[in-house]
Amino acid sequence: MVDLESEVPPLPPRYRFRDLLLGDQGWQNDDRVQVEFYMNENTFKERLKLFFIKNQRSSLRIRLFNFSLKLLSCLLYIIRVLLENPSQGNEWSHIFWVNRSLPLWGLQVLVALISLFETILLGYLSYKGNIWEQILRIPFILEIINAVPFIISIFWPSLRNLFVPVFLNCWLAKHALENMINDLHRAIQRTQSAMFNQVLILISTLLCLIFTCICGIQHLERIGKKLNLFDSLYFCIVTFSTVGFGDVTPETWSSKLFVVAMICVALVVLPIQFEQLAYLWMERQKSGGNYSRHRAQTEKHVVLCVSSLKIDLLMDFLNEFYAHPRLQDYYVVILCPTEMDVQVRRVLQIPMWSQRVIYLQGSALKDQDLLRAKMDDAEACFILSSRCEVDRTSSDHQTILRAWAVKDFAPNCPLYVQILKPENKFHIKFADHVVCEEEFKYAMLALNCVCPATSTLITLLVHTSRGHREGQQSPEQWQKTYGRCSGNEVYHITLEESTFFAEYEGKSFTYASFHAHKKFGVCLIGVRREDNKNILLNPGPRYIMNASDICFYINITKEENSAFKNQDQQKKSKISRSFYHGPSRLPVHSIIASMGTVAIDLQDTSCRSASGPTLSLPAEAIKEVRRPSIAPVLEVADTSSIQTCDLLSDQSEDETTADEHVSSNLEYAKGYPPYSPYIGSSPTFCHLLHEKVPFCCLRLDKSCQHNYYEDAKAYGFKNKLIIVAAETAGNGLYNFIVPLRAYYRPKKELNPIVLLLDNPPDMHFLDAICWFPMVYYMVGSIDNLDDLLRCGVTFAANMVVVDKESTMSAEEDYMADAKTIVNVQTLFRLFSSLSIITELTHPANMRFMQFRAKDCYSFALSKLEKKERERGSNLAFMFRLPFAAGRVFSISMLDTLLYQSFVKDYMISVTRLLLGLDTTPGSGFLCSMKITEEDLWIRTYARLYQKLCSSSGDIPIGIYRTESQKLTTSESQISISVEEWEDTKDCKEQGHQRGNHRNSTSSDQSDHPLLRRKSMQWARRLSRKGPKHSGKTAEKITQQRLNLYRRSERQELAELVKNRMKHLGLSTVGYDEMNDHQGTLSYILINPSPDTRLELNDVVYLIRPDPLAYLPNNEPSHKNSIRATGQESREETQL
Repeated sequence: MVDLESEVPPLPPRYRFRDLLLGDQGWQNDDRVQVEFYMNENTFKERLKLFFIKNQRSSLRIRLFNFSLKLLSCLLYIIRVLLENPSQGNEWSHIFWVNRSLPLWGLQVLVALISLFETILLGYLSYKGNIWEQILRIPFILEIINAVPFIISIFWPSLRNLFVPVFLNCWLAKHALENMINDLHRAIQRTQSAMFNQVLILISTLLCLIFTCICGIQHLERIGKKLNLFDSLYFCIVTFSTVGFGDVTPETWSSKLFVVAMICVALVVLPIQFEQLAYLWMERQKSGGNYSRHRAQTEKHVVLCVSSLKIDLLMDFLNEFYAHPRLQDYYVVILCPTEMDVQVRRVLQIPMWSQRVIYLQGSALKDQDLLRAKMDDAEACFILSSRCEVDRTSSDHQTILRAWAVKDFAPNCPLYVQILKPENKFHIKFADHVVCEEEFKYAMLALNCVCPATSTLITLLVHTSRGHREGQQSPEQWQKTYGRCSGNEVYHITLEESTFFAEYEGKSFTYASFHAHKKFGVCLIGVRREDNKNILLNPGPRYIMNASDICFYINITKEENSAFKNQDQQKKSKISRSFYHGPSRLPVHSIIASMGTVAIDLQDTSCRSASGPTLSLPAEAIKEVRRPSIAPVLEVADTSSIQTCDLLSDQSEDETTADEHVSSNLEYAKGYPPYSPYIGSSPTFCHLLHEKVPFCCLRLDKSCQHNYYEDAKAYGFKNKLIIVAAETAGNGLYNFIVPLRAYYRPKKELNPIVLLLDNPPDMHFLDAICWFPMVYYMVGSIDNLDDLLRCGVTFAANMVVVDKESTMSAEEDYMADAKTIVNVQTLFRLFSSLSIITELTHPANMRFMQFRAKDCYSFALSKLEKKERERGSNLAFMFRLPFAAGRVFSISMLDTLLYQSFVKDYMISVTRLLLGLDTTPGSGFLCSMKITEEDLWIRTYARLYQKLCSSSGDIPIGIYRTESQKLTTSESQISISVEEWEDTKDCKEQGHQRGNHRNSTSSDQSDHPLLRRKSMQWARRLSRKGPKHSGKTAEKITQQRLNLYRRSERQELAELVKNRMKHLGLSTVGYDEMNDHQGTLSYILINPSPDTRLELNDVVYLIRPDPLAYLPNNEPSHKNSIRATGQESREETQL
């Protein structure tokens, strides 16, 4: 070890401890020089300048003292005029000499001395080399005129009565007031409004003009009418107001000349002041002024920070924010750096918004603008990104800086931030609530492929609608049901405080969920422990409800807005005895359908014994196969009998041999993805490959040394493809793959994923997706038919079209979706059987999806949408068929998720759990099941709820229903007019009767739905208009020509596709050229009533409990996950 003491040199003698004690005696012999800095500030002039000019507070005191001196001099002049006796005669000497008492003269001399001394001192301190600049200033000249004569009169007593125009000090007082206001703003560190300064200057200028004119007229008329001050004031007011009564007029030429001069000065000065005031007023209107500090401390307000404010964004925010009753008294302060748009200005002038919305033009990066918005007193700050910019990363950077600036200025203000790119999310982890647009977008698009219309389901849940009033004016039954169910939202309540759930304390979660739905019509979907921040969606039958648990449920309105009425015990017993005795005797469960007070009928929920009445099967089913009855839901479930598998899944996995199981287990494993493309992604347990695929094998259309396939058909996939058409492989696309490869998806149901990208992906993205099975990419575009055919569009299950970033901005806002809409329309015409899911920038453009120029039904929906918008609906577009069916959505519709989180702080967490973006141990996941003919014996939604809760622990939350668009009420109504309500009543009844048998149609009718609809539509026209043979013939000919035209067009498109497939060497087998789903409509029923009938091909949305929660050690290892999958496949039970 090196000796450190030998390497460190000794300290100099003057730094030794001995020298510190005894003093440095060798200082006199040292050559160091002591230097003093800033010696220029120690001079007498600099000290005076610091006190009179530089120091803000002392300078303010000097200005205030100077202002008081000037006012005192003007007051002394008025006192001198009032004390003076008007002298007789018209000599000019009365103009130059006045009567001034000795005490008054002494005061005026003292004021003059002090004023002159201060003026000379300030001139000396502000001298910068040009003395004439100081002397020729107007304030200095006025000071000399008003002060020097009094000082001379000290040495020359005969001049004590000399007239001095002291009233001109009012202009010096005005100048001192302006300086004082400026110093005041500097001293208190506040930027006061320029409007206030300009108004103050204008008022002071006007007062100075009037005071000068009053004093000048009164003095010059000493040789005329000898006017007093009041008469002079009267004359000036009458003259400046241009009234001119003429009862008081100047007589001497000097006073007349003075009036002319003052009028000329007023005509020059006042218009300049008014012009500046008007300009500042216009600028104030643009910038919005300030939000009052008094209002901020007495009223509650939130701040909305945006880059550019569009009318759609503003109305979505205001409608959603003020939809909650407790937010009606809040103010909304909008902070935007751009000038207010014309449409926005027009909306904010509406009385409903003008009293509650304040627009401020400013930047969130400036503390002055944040102070104007009173950010430190705000209840919340919403920071939204500009999604219409071409460079979305740059937009995120601006959002991040805004969030940092607000957090720095107001650390206690809750932040609600919207970010676009997932890789930028970790920069704003400090925010209270964050919504990443691309995460939610791709997760919803992915779930749309396995759970149809998930995007519509989530959109309806996060919107505040009018509940039972949505679509109730429509003659269509499906629109009434769909609109009524769309009012369901997610609410929360503590178990012990709830009427819905208090009686289920100590019971299992599935028991509480089923009986709460049976009794009250509410759907319990999740809970949260008091000591835990994590929300658990359907924790399963093992979970026992505690009194302190927070329950999350779906209902029309929250329990606090509900009233409960108990029925007579006799009625309750009758209902309980006849509860399941037949379809005609099923009770009609009341739905909470009021935004205010709601009456709910309480029904008997006493648990039936095992020997009680059981669910009877239909007679047809009894004759064929005896099925087991539905078991009751146990209070504390026997978890050994709980199945965690899909109730209606295919049993092919059960039938596989042991060798096939071994090979399949070797091919896939379950685990966490080893590589994530961005920071902040939630780890998800997924199906993975044992070894990552080489990058060359990920390219679908290029062969490599490992395989020779060049198109999707050559791979021979067992399941249909899912194709995603995107511009670039952004990090958000990773969230599309993860939900489709989650561990709870059966391996036999995994669909191959093909990414059709305009630009090649980077290595980081390929490194993230190479661990997932059956994930490929291809460079191409949906504009090119050859690229579509190579990627396997002819046998794809779903085609997902993502809105391109380069087209999100356009000169005309709503034209941003033009390219996407036309491309999707082309796909729709070429491949009519393909399920296309499209993302649009603007929700208003949904009406162009699958557009048919001569479709009367679409025109009727357009009229209905306009009527619903006039009635105040926030979801007027919900009745559009593509949106109701989940074929199109706009990410802007999820903006309301961020707004709702201000009232419901759990909404973002619940939505992320539903979409699979977050995985909490013990929390369930969203999936779906399809009702087949073998399941129709269950009959109703309540019986299905019981079956699922008692067998697998699943919680149903809604139904996705597809109906045949045969001649229902709408068709008969459209054929005449939407407004002719009275004429279509009979058709409505007939259509309703036919709707009950929609599944028992003949094969001949289903072959030509268009011809059948048109012919029956034409027959109804004849029944109303009377027999007209000529019209009948013309109608028939027109219909035949239309059918021939459409058939020839379809054949022409089919030939085009087949020719291109032959040219590319692709087989045309499997191309379905004539299959068309245009004759169907689909919609969602969220939390339908228990007596809702199940129909064939209904898709039921389920929240399935976590399969890993039933493992012995609850450890998601590879072996346990594989073993659980085997048990899952063997324990499946069909309904």
